[in-house]
Formats: sequence, structure tokens, C-alpha cells
Amino acid sequence: MQQDTVNKKRPLYVILLLILAAEAVFILPFVLQRIFRTTFLESFSITDTEIGSCFAAYGTVALVSYLFGGPLADKFKPNVLMSVALILTASGGFYLATYPTLYNLHILYGFWGFTTIFLFWAAMIKATRIWGGSNKQGIAFGFLDGGRGLVAALFGSAGVVIFSLFITKEVELTSIEERRIAFKQVITYTSIAVMCIGFIVFFFLKFSETETVDSDKPSKLLTLENLKSVVKFKAVWLLMIIILCAYYGYKMTDLFSKYAEQVMNYNKIEAAKVGTYLLYIRPVIGIVIGILADRTKASLWIVIGFLLMTITSLIFYLGIIDDSTTLLFILSIGTMALGVYSARVLYFATLEEAKIPLAVTGTAVGFISIVGYTPDIFAGLLMGYFLDANKGAIGLQHAFGVMGLFTFVGLVASFLFYRQVQKNHVN
Repeated sequence: MQQDTVNKKRPLYVILLLILAAEAVFILPFVLQRIFRTTFLESFSITDTEIGSCFAAYGTVALVSYLFGGPLADKFKPNVLMSVALILTASGGFYLATYPTLYNLHILYGFWGFTTIFLFWAAMIKATRIWGGSNKQGIAFGFLDGGRGLVAALFGSAGVVIFSLFITKEVELTSIEERRIAFKQVITYTSIAVMCIGFIVFFFLKFSETETVDSDKPSKLLTLENLKSVVKFKAVWLLMIIILCAYYGYKMTDLFSKYAEQVMNYNKIEAAKVGTYLLYIRPVIGIVIGILADRTKASLWIVIGFLLMTITSLIFYLGIIDDSTTLLFILSIGTMALGVYSARVLYFATLEEAKIPLAVTGTAVGFISIVGYTPDIFAGLLMGYFLDANKGAIGLQHAFGVMGLFTFVGLVASFLFYRQVQKNHVN
């Protein structure tokens, strides 16, 4: 990135558009089922394992897309790639509203893996780095992830309202068909909103030519020389483990609304609200942690995040939370969300600490993401296995137990990364 554009002050509306787009593109594949988990499964007549297999289809396509999306982002402007991705993703949403078969649902999720990752992901990361400059990466990514949480929460709240409007009586007294009709409206209106955001991004998310071109980068991002350079960094391998474990923890937030319904005995609308309310925490955490990371060390806050995730996953695994311990339930999911979002916010803000050269950042991000985001493939299947094999509280306890193992590994890896960063700065 050319030096005269690195520290240029950029308008606030740019990061606001990035925030809006960065979460909108994932609402249809992920957020709706996170908030309406049981309603989603009922409406499509599928099990937890089967929705997990859909995520596996998504993750398989995404796996390749992470690596090859980088060069595409260097050839086309972010607003073009991001708008096309949003419009295509929304088109898939209209198809989702027809309640396709499980086989076609797999194809749809594979299609979304292409639109959200190959077309969108690298362009979004690049645009955020441009906005943040060289000295405000923590704030840039903190604003991005925190703002995404707010966007998801607003979409979730709107979805709950729309769902409620089409339910004319007590939700537990309605038939599955009535709930299917109401949920179809949620999907349709969400798809319309995502498509509109796509057009807004195309016309208003603008960067200059000098900002989108990095003179320090080779013409092709994905080269053997770059890859050899990247794999020499110990920090890259640790980041790979950190992101894998933190992302698995993030995937587990899909189960909060299910836990509220099956263990805490909330009704479907109340359970959906639990998932939505948690999303409102995310913007606060993102902004605060981003600012703190720029003033201290991003790697330190990742360690703290993993520690919180490990403790709370153990609490859920031990089964001490039930419908008689509402306050403990609220405190536990709030603390877990704090840990999950703290680690998630700072994934790529640590690249500067690790002293990974700007010229190979794209290759580093792609290489790290190949393994780091594999929970897209296996997390849903693994959770689905435990939830279908053991219905109710037992299955959920087992799922959180597995999360505890992942977060403990992440805690060790993040601590080693923190020590490595400290050594780098001493040297």
C-alpha cells in the first residue's frame, strides 16, 4: 500500500457501509438459523446433523475460496465484488424461501460458500485494512466486527417481529405449517434487504485507484515464493490454530437459542430473542476491545477471550445450568459471548504484531484461513451428531464439552503466540 494513502483519514460512512455489507452477506446462510434454530429445522423437516451437512457443503467450497479469492480482490474494486456477492447471496435467499429439498439445500449452501467467500471475503478484509491505515488496525477490525454484531442484532430483531406478525395466536399452539408460512416471510424480507444493500454498496463504497493498489505487492498474490515466505513464520501456524479454535467457539453460539428452549423452557419467540439480545453485546465488545488492543496488545486480549470461553464451556458441560438458575444462564452466555467476540474481533489485527510483511498479507490470510475456518465444514456435523444422539440437555452438555477442548487448545496457542510477540518486540 502506498505510503501517502496508508495514514489518510477516511470518511466514517465507508466503515459503516463495510459493517453493513460484512454482516448482511452472512444473514441468510448463518444468522437466521442461529436465531430461529428449531423453527428452521422444523420448517425444512431436517435434523441437526443434516443442517450440519449443509454447513459442511458451504465450508468445502469456502475452503478453496479463501485461498483463491485473494488474487481476485486485487484485480477488481471492493465495491464491485462485494455488491455482486450480496446480490447473488440474496438471490439464493429467495430460493431458500421455497423450502427446497435437503439435496438442493446442500447445493444452495455450496453456492453461498462461493458468493460469500470467493467473491466477498478478501475484498472486505482488504477494504477494512485500507480504511484502518497502518496505525488503527485494532479499531478498524473492532469497528467492523462490533458493527457486524449490531447489524446481525437488528436483522434478528426485525426477523422476530416479522415472525410474530404472521403468528396470530400463542406460538406453541400453532401448527408447523403456520410457522413455515411465517418463517417464509422472514426469509423473503431478509433477502430483499440484502439485495438492496448490494446495490447501495456498488454505488457508494468507493476508494481511489491509489488506495486499492499496493505498490509493494507482486502482481500475483498467490505465488510459491510468497507461500514459502509465509510458512516460515511461527506466528502464522499459531494463528491458524487460534482462529480454528476461536471460530469453533463462535459456531457454538448457534446453540444458545436451542439451549434456552430445550433446557430453560423458553418458547420459540423467547428463545429467538435470547440469540438476538446477545448480538447487541457484540458491537460494544468489538469497539472497546479494538481500542484496548491498539493501546496494549491484541494478542493479550485473545488470551483473555479464550480463558473466558474455556471457563464458561466447562460450566455448561457440567450441567449445573437449568430452568431454576436463570441468572447463572444469563451470566454464563454473556461471559461466553464476551470471550468469543473478544477473540473474533482481533483475528487479523494481530498480523501487525506478528511482523508479517504487508506484501504477503493476502497469502498469509488465505493460508491461515484454509485451516482456521475448517469449522465451517465439521462444526455443524459434530454438533449435530451430539444433539441428535442425545436429545435435550445431555446432547447440549456434550457439545459444550467438545467446545471446552477446542478453547483450551486455543488458550495454549494464544499464550504461545503472545510470548512469541513479546520476544519479537524485545529483539
